[in-house]
Amino acid sequence: MRIAMIGSGYVGLVSGACLADFGHEVVCVDKDEAKIAALNAGQSPIYEPGLSELVAANQRAGRLFFTTDIREGMRGAQAAFICVGTPTLPGEGGADMRYVYQAAGEIGDAIETFVVVVNKSTSPIGACDAIESIVAERAPRDKFAVASNPEFLREGAAIDDFKQPDRVVIGVEGEAARRVMREIYQPLERNGSPIVYTTRRTAELIKYAANVFLAMKVTFINEIADLCERVGGDVMDVAHAIGLDKRIGRRFLNPGPGFGGSCFPKDTLALTKLAIDARSPMRLVETLVDVNDKRKVAMVGKIVRACGGSVKGKRIAVLGLTYKPNTDDMRDAPSLVILPLLQQAGATIVAFDPEGAAQAAKLLPGVEFASGPYACLEGADALVVVTEWDAFRALDLARVKAALREPVVVDLRNIYPQSVMREMGFKYVGIGRGA
Repeated sequence: MRIAMIGSGYVGLVSGACLADFGHEVVCVDKDEAKIAALNAGQSPIYEPGLSELVAANQRAGRLFFTTDIREGMRGAQAAFICVGTPTLPGEGGADMRYVYQAAGEIGDAIETFVVVVNKSTSPIGACDAIESIVAERAPRDKFAVASNPEFLREGAAIDDFKQPDRVVIGVEGEAARRVMREIYQPLERNGSPIVYTTRRTAELIKYAANVFLAMKVTFINEIADLCERVGGDVMDVAHAIGLDKRIGRRFLNPGPGFGGSCFPKDTLALTKLAIDARSPMRLVETLVDVNDKRKVAMVGKIVRACGGSVKGKRIAVLGLTYKPNTDDMRDAPSLVILPLLQQAGATIVAFDPEGAAQAAKLLPGVEFASGPYACLEGADALVVVTEWDAFRALDLARVKAALREPVVVDLRNIYPQSVMREMGFKYVGIGRGA
């Protein structure tokens, strides 16, 4: 099948490369000429483990192409996926749908033969209805159908998530769209992956419900961590024990400095706005947004206390800047709140991130960027772990202690064993690790 991917960002590029790897012919379309030129030259614009290799392999096989011309991309396509951004509207909390609707209009103008327009962008309930109306202004209704196919890709594990999904959700209103979508995902269906067919509006709501529920798990364990610090419990044992309950599960019960990234912050705000507009407010979600925002600020107080009550004039080494490991994504990363507040308190910040430094440098003025973890630590008054990259777990702790001016470690991801750190003479502060 020939498929057009409108938008070659994170979702479009990963989805396009994986569908090409299934044997489909995929054309990724993007208005960014520099991005398309880089992709045609074999250079991926984003960091995602295994993605560059997957793109290159399918380019060589003649199944994956890149263009800025939507008419070229749409020529002969049986499905056109909308994979563009839906950022949060400033001051409103809802999703900015201008890029989705613009893509829908351009698809409508380029339709030649029957095509299923598939919205993969995270969108409010009813977005597919709007897309249908926009396309219908430009193309006969018998030449297209509209479907919803939300993505559930974790950055850092996106290829595995696409090829071995927990489920594929497809919202369709007619048999023609269902047949095309089934053919697209037939390789996954054959491998036993659950395919959930539902209505378009239900599919749109499933995406928000899933992400917000996971954000609630993260926020819940963070609040349990705070309680553990007050009463002398260990949040890691709590998370392990409750996670063994099959009704709860262990995933997303890792305490930290608050969630960030491209999905959770945006989707919690969007669902809150949607619920208010529908006169069915979700108080849990409203509280969740507020708690998560305040948590990032609270981490600064934890660091300041560990440094004796003041960071003025002190050099703070920060390991990890991206919102999670195995990505270069800095969107809503806790570091974007924590580091500027430390600077305002008088600290000098030196940081290292294996993949995120280039993006972080644009967002964190005044931060010094080191060439490696040990260079980052040299002469620092404290080490703060913000992102749990695997490379940081295996650091030589004796060398870490020797590099620091003061053996203070504030571990916002609990990657180091508390007992070992204290036996080695570190002043070690974790998250939810007792009084």
